[in-house]
Amino acid sequence: MALAGCSESSAGDDSPSESAPPSSTAPSASPSADGRSQAEDEVRAAYTALWREQVKAYAQADIKGTDLKKYATKDALAEAMGDVLIMQKAGTVTKGTPVNDITDVTVTSTGKTPTATLRDCLDISNWRTVKKKTGAVQPFPTNQPLRYVTTATAEKWGNQWMITKLTPDGNREC
Repeated sequence: MALAGCSESSAGDDSPSESAPPSSTAPSASPSADGRSQAEDEVRAAYTALWREQVKAYAQADIKGTDLKKYATKDALAEAMGDVLIMQKAGTVTKGTPVNDITDVTVTSTGKTPTATLRDCLDISNWRTVKKKTGAVQPFPTNQPLRYVTTATAEKWGNQWMITKLTPDGNREC
């Protein structure tokens, strides 16, 4: 799966932090108490929500019953849907959850559509792929890093930030 960055398997038990869906208000230039702008907070919330929904989809090898389409579009949605199809054909699902550690968010408000780039140190050590019928854990490939950098791009569509692309970089461990 593209999610694992370097393999087609991954799974875990720690869930990404639950957060409310992104605010429907327009981004503000005023920083929050920790120095981040409202737009940065909204991008973080959309990214976290995407992962929550992606974990649900992979746990059942189906996007039905998830809000994946609410947070992902373009390449990010296509990648997740492709992963689900691969899992269905292989008879696998995931158990547990990855852990996200968002390290950087950059928002660009110039142009017609605001955009953002987010960097995450993704930990998949407790997010395992298992055979759906037997529960047998599928081992990670020997060259699979368990913590690596993932970059996400996002666009603001109306009042909603949408994750348009996830780019795992298995060569950049964190």
